[in-house]
Amino acid sequence: MSKDERRHDLMGYEAMQEAALRGVVRAALDRAAGPRGLPGDHHFYISFSTSAQGVSIPAELAERYPDEMTIVLQHQYWDLKPADEGFSVTLQFGGQPKLLVIPYAAVTRFYDPHVQYLLQFGPPPPAESAHARLGPVKAAPPSAEVPAQAAKEEEAKIVSLDQFRKK
Repeated sequence: MSKDERRHDLMGYEAMQEAALRGVVRAALDRAAGPRGLPGDHHFYISFSTSAQGVSIPAELAERYPDEMTIVLQHQYWDLKPADEGFSVTLQFGGQPKLLVIPYAAVTRFYDPHVQYLLQFGPPPPAESAHARLGPVKAAPPSAEVPAQAAKEEEAKIVSLDQFRKK
């Protein structure tokens, strides 16, 4: 075999590496969902493909962000539930709590600015249809866990991570 010939990776090492790094995202969310929440000044910017299979977000968010959306988990998030294949979280948009369900396979970027830790993933395959993308999502009902003053505070911020990309 000459130096110029590329060897074909029959093991799929890049896919294994990406799966392992998505496990880092899950482990970080597991810690944030624990009884103590996020430690210190850690917080997460999580970008995900809104058209990826398994993503379930309210229709108005899907219309506003048809391709990609970034959420911030810092002070105002509720019911963070990491699972084997993805996570769900309730955030406020326009003062209203909204439930988002995001598979780890849909995550395109995970960034913790406190320690400048960034993971970037390849794009996920698109969902089969708009109905599969949106699913039967209802707005999360206001709960006792959502403080009354939080409704008055600023809504969840959607932030572009372009400034953090390596050039």
